[in-house]
Amino acid sequence: MNEAEVLTSLGWFYVFVLGMTVGLTACTVTCLPYLGTWAVGRGQSSNKALLDTAAFAMGKIVAYALLGAAAGYMGEALIHILNGKLGHWLIGFAAIFAGGWLALSVVKPANPCSRARRGQQASPFLLGFALGFTPCPPLAALVGACAALGSTAMGFFYGGVFGFGAAITPLFLVIPLLASFGRSLQADRPWLNKWLYRAAGGVLIAIGLRRIILVM
Repeated sequence: MNEAEVLTSLGWFYVFVLGMTVGLTACTVTCLPYLGTWAVGRGQSSNKALLDTAAFAMGKIVAYALLGAAAGYMGEALIHILNGKLGHWLIGFAAIFAGGWLALSVVKPANPCSRARRGQQASPFLLGFALGFTPCPPLAALVGACAALGSTAMGFFYGGVFGFGAAITPLFLVIPLLASFGRSLQADRPWLNKWLYRAAGGVLIAIGLRRIILVM
């Protein structure tokens, strides 16, 4: 029985549980330095931190769905591409972008619709999308099975189901706590706000650059 037959015989619930094994283990370890830095730097309320975490998770769901669809369409060729530098480049540039956004959003121009306001409303969706390309054994199994299926639509479906499983993660508990910590640091120290933004942005940029340099 090949991977495609295993996938179709076990059904969507098997794929969902496979995604949960990512969300409850590897996803938390891999994603916490990125999203945790973002949360501390912004220092928002727990509710807003939950929304940020949900946007981050949605980015990963979209990435997994597109990976499944691409595997169904491209077959084994996608596996060779993912084993290359694409995922690392995506993650690195997304981290640099998020870090730059944080660092620049401390500017307080007079126009309320300008960059500072947009910086406060920025979403980590792109960061989650990029981190969806982080290779791990469950994701490799999913991509291999979708490639064997040879169906773009079914690959998209199974990739999305895998993503919703991966969205069940302790990050929904940890990130609001980190955001509250950042908020408490800024409560009686308004001057600290811009330095936390800049420090968090700098850390994200450094993480992104390191990711890129390692695969150059």
